[in-house]
Amino acid sequence: MPEIIFANQDSGEEMLLNMGPQHPSTHGVIRFIVRTDGEIMSEAIPDVGYLHRSIEKIAEKCTYEGFMPYTDRVDYVAAMTANECWAMAVEKLADIEVPRRGYYLRALSSELCRISSHCIALGAMAMDIGAITPFPYTLREREYINDLLEQICGARLTFNYHRIGGVGWDMPLGWDDKVLRWCDHFDGVVGEFDRLITNNELFIKRLANLCVVPRDEAIDWGFVGPNLRASGVDFDVRRDVPYSIYPSVKFDVPLGKGLMGAVGDCWDRFWVRVREWEQSVKIIRQALAQMNAETKPGDFWNKPKKLKPKGEAYVRVEAARGDMGCYVIGDGSTNAYRAKFRTGSFNAMGIIRKKSHGVMVADLVALIASLDVVAPEIDR
Repeated sequence: MPEIIFANQDSGEEMLLNMGPQHPSTHGVIRFIVRTDGEIMSEAIPDVGYLHRSIEKIAEKCTYEGFMPYTDRVDYVAAMTANECWAMAVEKLADIEVPRRGYYLRALSSELCRISSHCIALGAMAMDIGAITPFPYTLREREYINDLLEQICGARLTFNYHRIGGVGWDMPLGWDDKVLRWCDHFDGVVGEFDRLITNNELFIKRLANLCVVPRDEAIDWGFVGPNLRASGVDFDVRRDVPYSIYPSVKFDVPLGKGLMGAVGDCWDRFWVRVREWEQSVKIIRQALAQMNAETKPGDFWNKPKKLKPKGEAYVRVEAARGDMGCYVIGDGSTNAYRAKFRTGSFNAMGIIRKKSHGVMVADLVALIASLDVVAPEIDR
């Protein structure tokens, strides 16, 4: 490992500590090199690479279709959008049309997966700070979602559901009614969750005005998704770079408002994700109604007969952790010449060193959790 150069190395009273790489609050196999006097940190430097598996190199060795299961590992907490990103990139490269029903099923599975991912992010953040109850509370809802996704694709974590040209399976009979019943149930859960933790006085005091990332700073550091919107930047790929069925559904884009502190603090990043739960449910309801009205069962996959595209393509999707991009180059063979994923967690990690200066070690845990980083999005 290269030598770590610390700023302000003039004090002999500080300790050099390792947080991770296996640590319950690092949200993956990530190491932080912490310089502290015991409670107040001078710096916390992310040291990534412990989960690197050369997934982009593997893309060059697999066929376009054969690489789809690997995309689940780009972000194993919200794998559907990584499936979709790869499928869309190859479809753009090879000029493949997707049936309308296939688009609806992609949106439905991706929004369910977004809610599931936020369940992990919000529950784990509360637990990291010391509130144990919200985590099993959100895990219960995630299990309900996993039941629904298992019924449509047979898997609960790494789905391999999306396909180049559509999706692998149509929804089973009665699945839409089950999803709507769960949506009705979840509407009440969000309100309970707000009363339990979001608006909890101690929780607010713990997070308000902590590690504030102002609007301009969020843009400069390349923030995306909920982290960017929590800083007040009104941008969502689904609305502003439209794809799939998103232009035909109505939803709001929650923004940080500084309701309990400054815009862009840790509490705002938590609050924005809770509000995104509500918007995803709104999208799911509309998508189900439109799909049943506009499409017929069975027309969900335009399976390509031969994939040997040439050229290059770049696409973007709104993943659970924000703007995910996939760049792919085809040279006329059955494999990609080059593939590259752009993810939200990698850029979010960059600001931790700056924001860690002068805050307590316990606040580093809150900062990491509020950014919702996951290791596989960092190490590709």
